[in-house]
Amino acid sequence: MKKLLFFILFLICARLATPAQNRHHNLYSIAFYNVENLFDTIHDPGKNDHDFLPDGRYRWGSRKYESKLLRLAQVLSSLSRERVPQGPACIGLAEVENARVLHDLLAQPSLSHYKYIHYEGPDKRGIDCALLYDPVQFNVTSSKLIPSTPFEGDTIHLTRGFLIIEGFLADERIGVIVNHWPSRGAASPVRIHAAQQVKALKDSLLREHKRMKLVIMGDLNDDPMDESLQALGTRKYPKQVKKGELYNPWWATLEDESKGTLLYRGKWNLFDQIIISRTLLKSRRGLRYAGHEIFSRPYLFQQDGQYKGYPLRTHGGRTWLDGYSDHLPTIIYLKKK
Repeated sequence: MKKLLFFILFLICARLATPAQNRHHNLYSIAFYNVENLFDTIHDPGKNDHDFLPDGRYRWGSRKYESKLLRLAQVLSSLSRERVPQGPACIGLAEVENARVLHDLLAQPSLSHYKYIHYEGPDKRGIDCALLYDPVQFNVTSSKLIPSTPFEGDTIHLTRGFLIIEGFLADERIGVIVNHWPSRGAASPVRIHAAQQVKALKDSLLREHKRMKLVIMGDLNDDPMDESLQALGTRKYPKQVKKGELYNPWWATLEDESKGTLLYRGKWNLFDQIIISRTLLKSRRGLRYAGHEIFSRPYLFQQDGQYKGYPLRTHGGRTWLDGYSDHLPTIIYLKKK
């Protein structure tokens, strides 16, 4: 009897002594960030990276590069920490030049627990997508870069490939597709074509693993209500999502709340989206969607001048602003039932 009482007392004490962060053990986060021209200071043969060299347009030397890394580490290491102390399980990135800049980024002490996935893509400027991941939370089993096909022979406005990662998060099979669709310099059909390619990849992954929980993220260069996102098969509200369709929580964020991730001529756009499969929305057991957030903190914005209230970017014209990015990061939360 004494042993039983002692054991019960031990369990109570252990429970009381559990660190606060362990109470969040069933909450996970996934993030995306367009880091705006994360270039190193070295020329990559065959790439048009000349603006970001010490003698280039932006006089991109080691001081500016190292400051950029510090700025990005400040943001990335802060994502979701208020709700998920361990930080995101994975973070999709757009506009990284190569593996070297990712190595230098993860050399920052606050990001040293992350690893990265990157494949050199075909972009003429050299900017690619990548994924940072915490191996304690996300066990990666495979990754690949699927090249995009041009729209009607347009080789100028290409998607930077589709980075596909599969693995296990909270012991459940997860698929992630990281994208960066063609810019607004291209007409809408070019991005619709990109969306159709992603839809085909999504359908293929879900045919192979019917219960896979899928996350599609990226800088899509279109707003959630635009035609390309409709071609992808996204819906605005959870109750609208049918089998094979996707939920886009950012649609209501922009259209109903007037919140976005980048400002253009005084108007908010929301190009940086994280879209989820119905399996993450309707799941009765396991990982399930539990909310989303635009990561918006005062230090990420210009505080004065003509562009007060805009995201504080690296350059304004040729002037070095020593900022972060012209985009804000986005986050989704997943809860383990």
